[in-house]
Amino acid sequence: MGEAKRREELGLPPREKKVAKNDSKNKYNQLLNKYPYFPYILGISLLIILIIDLVNYYK
Repeated sequence: MGEAKRREELGLPPREKKVAKNDSKNKYNQLLNKYPYFPYILGISLLIILIIDLVNYYK
């Protein structure tokens, strides 16, 4: 017998679902969790910019 049927037979209300609260106030961690490859993309793009700047400097 499932819990829902047992609760209904006992006259209890349906069980409330627990809502997971997002207590992380650090926006950087939220950004990394949403886009895990963001640091790699940012690092590679900065490296490319530095290489282009270095090539232009020695022309």
